[in-house]
Amino acid sequence: AAGRKDIDYDVTVTARTMWPLKTAGRTGRPCMVRIPHMRNWSPEDPFLYDVHIKMGNDSVESYFAMRKIEMKNDKNGIPRIFLNNKPYFQKGVLDQGYWPDGLYTPPCDEAMIYDIQKMKDLGFNMIRKHIKIEPQRWYYHCDRIGMLVWQDMVNGGREYKSWYVTWLATAMEGTHIRAKDTRLHLMGRQDPTGQKQFESEMKETIRRLYNHPSVVTWVIFNEGWGQFKTRKMTDIALAEDHTRLIDSASGWFDQGCGDIKSIHDYFFPLNITPEKRVTALTEFGGYSLQIPKHSMYEKDIYGYKIFKRKKDLSRAYEKLIKKLVIPNISRGLSATVYTQLSDIEEEVNGILSYDRKIVKIDENVVREWNEKLHF
Repeated sequence: AAGRKDIDYDVTVTARTMWPLKTAGRTGRPCMVRIPHMRNWSPEDPFLYDVHIKMGNDSVESYFAMRKIEMKNDKNGIPRIFLNNKPYFQKGVLDQGYWPDGLYTPPCDEAMIYDIQKMKDLGFNMIRKHIKIEPQRWYYHCDRIGMLVWQDMVNGGREYKSWYVTWLATAMEGTHIRAKDTRLHLMGRQDPTGQKQFESEMKETIRRLYNHPSVVTWVIFNEGWGQFKTRKMTDIALAEDHTRLIDSASGWFDQGCGDIKSIHDYFFPLNITPEKRVTALTEFGGYSLQIPKHSMYEKDIYGYKIFKRKKDLSRAYEKLIKKLVIPNISRGLSATVYTQLSDIEEEVNGILSYDRKIVKIDENVVREWNEKLHF
């Protein structure tokens, strides 16, 4: 039927708790399927509807879910993230998606599933996929298992000046100075061709992942890497998809746009005050523990605070959540992202070792404190 118009097709929607729903449509025209007693998708109940479309001798099977994500004020007037019309605290973990055998390529489905399921077992309900787009099946497993996803755009650009986007930016963040995004030569985005490429790839990313119910937030820029025209890029992303939240600038170089005031805090005390946008702590922690024979390097390691024993790391994690996160929830904090899911090469600040054979923080401690993160 390729290239032909006005072809009839049949649609069948099924789920475990209902009789099959059938309707018919014609190509090029909207087709509506009315679902009685609709069941929402959430991490606690990742309910998927199966759909079967038949056109002549051709047929295709897929799935969909019913899920709503938005920002609005709670009963105290504080901007919060609402999932399916209820305020919902998102407790996440940063995931750069590195593997010791394939680097950016997951070795198999089971490996992807392990990371997602282990984080859910530890009490997390969100993964921030950091500066990487995974194979489509990774998002399918998040849909199926029930894991919210904040999807970073791949930032790219030319070489940025690390003294500006790292050290100086951290200092400005600590002193509450907001820098503009106009110093393109310092951020590595002075090339007009690169700007156009980023815009094109951002649109393609949104279109490619649009139908996954697990994806709830688009993260456009991270810590000034290749950042430019933040408000314009936010408007473009919103035009592509108005059904999800937008974190315009994760970390520093916030330009006051998007749905989220996005904070990275590895060094300073945190005292949040509500504003017009949702406040999220989108990177924190980064506590490190090197496990001999389970790390890529023996000496060249990196982390924001380094520990020698699992019990010391676990105590520090508990103290961090207790002092940095818990007091700020009532002040307006609506989401957190701990750094990070697994070790990656010299960065040994993962909850899991690089080979995924060891959970480096006491699992009971992580679960216990994740249970305390709610409104």
